[in-house]
Amino acid sequence: MSIGDAAPQRWLYGRRRGRALRPGQRALWDTLLPALRFELPAAGELDPRRLFSSEVGEIWLEVGFGAGEHLAAQARANPHHGLIGCEVFENGIVKLLAEAKRDGLGNLRLFIDDARRLIAALRPASLARVFILFPDPWPKERHKKRRIVSGQTLDELARAMSDGAELRLATDDMDYARAMLERAGRHVDFEWLARGPDDWRSRPADWPMTRYERKAVSAGRRAVFLCFRRRVRRRTEAGALRSAGK
Repeated sequence: MSIGDAAPQRWLYGRRRGRALRPGQRALWDTLLPALRFELPAAGELDPRRLFSSEVGEIWLEVGFGAGEHLAAQARANPHHGLIGCEVFENGIVKLLAEAKRDGLGNLRLFIDDARRLIAALRPASLARVFILFPDPWPKERHKKRRIVSGQTLDELARAMSDGAELRLATDDMDYARAMLERAGRHVDFEWLARGPDDWRSRPADWPMTRYERKAVSAGRRAVFLCFRRRVRRRTEAGALRSAGK
C-alpha cells in the first residue's frame, strides 16, 4: 500500500508547543522554515536526494532532534552530506532554525511530523546514518508501546538504510537501554558494533553532546550510547532492489 492509498496513521503523543514564540522566533518560523520543510508525496516513495538543491554525498536522518544542537553540529561538520531532521516541538524547531540561519546550513531539511511516516515513505536503501538520541522513554508500563525504538520501526529502518549504514541510539533510561539493546541487538538486519564496555559507556568523538544529555549528567544519570550497523542484504533482497531500479 502506498502512502497515498489511505489517511496516514497518527502516532504522535508528545507536545507540539511550549512557551509562545517570541517575535524573532515567529519570523524564523514564517520565513526560513518554509525553505527547509518538506511534505511526503501523495503517493509512491520519497527519494531524499531530491530534497536538496545541490548534489549531496550521504543522507543522514535524526529522529526527534529536540533543540537541534546535535543536528546542527553534524550539518556543520559534514557540509557535503544531506541531513534530515524530524521534530514536532515548535520551540525546539525554532532553536535549530536560528542556528541554520546563523551558520548558513543549506544541507538541512526538516520533516515536521511523526518520523515513522517519513521512514515508511523513504526509498529503500537511501539512508547512510540514522540517529535516535534520548527519545522519550515513556517509563510507565502502559505507555511503553509509544516508544519510538520498536520492532516495527527497526523493520522500516532496515528497509530504508543502505548496507553498512549506521544506527546510533542513546538514552539515559536504563530500562529503555535494555529494550533498545534487546530489540536492535536481536534484529536480523542489525549488528551491534560494541567490542567492550567503553563502546557503549562513552560518546564517540563525532557525536556532539545535546542538552538532554547534559540534563542527565547533571541529575546523576549515566547515558548509554549504542551503535549498530545495517547488515549487508541477502542476494535475493539486493536483487529485488536492483530489479526495481533502486
